[in-house]
Amino acid sequence: MALIANDESLAQQKSRNAAAAPAAAAPTAGADYAKRFAEVCAACHGADGRSDMPGTPTLAGQHSFYAITQLFLFREGRRDNDAMTAIAKTLKDDDLRGFSDFIGTLPPVPASPPSTPTDPARLSRGRELAQQHKCFFCHGNDLAGGQQVPRIAGQREEYLQMSLQGYKSGKRPGYTMAMSEAVSQIAPTDLDTLAYFAARFVTPAAPAK
Repeated sequence: MALIANDESLAQQKSRNAAAAPAAAAPTAGADYAKRFAEVCAACHGADGRSDMPGTPTLAGQHSFYAITQLFLFREGRRDNDAMTAIAKTLKDDDLRGFSDFIGTLPPVPASPPSTPTDPARLSRGRELAQQHKCFFCHGNDLAGGQQVPRIAGQREEYLQMSLQGYKSGKRPGYTMAMSEAVSQIAPTDLDTLAYFAARFVTPAAPAK
């Protein structure tokens, strides 16, 4: 566990350094990285950042600081995905920043309609679990995340399931140990219910003035 914590501290430090480097010394999230995203990323993650590929996360609406951290973890071999590791290993720090800055400009898009009707009882149970385990505290009342905390509202359900199970088993590293600790005492079936809820989460309407 100490080794994991130390590796995550290194990931945190390096991703911060990459994100904080002087703007004049690095590419900006402009046409170059929009083009490269279309060439390298869109086939799996979608041209607008909404993935229609099972097991592949939607990137639309994610925050650049979260994105750069994940790219760093892939590049350093800390996250296990053959395709992403192969791509990330070719990226320099400027590329990590350029891709993540571009991802940060992709606006949230509606999730793909579920293939089966929504189960109100399961949705309600998912909300109870999210409140009980303080998901809203870190990810926000709209589950949109912020900084190093990902947007989970509208994310692909099977990807959320896989991520939560990975945090519980220790196979999925996090920005810190917070997620592993948060899910350590949650039953696997409840983790699936949380994924079900987040994937179908609809941002509450603003109160009328």
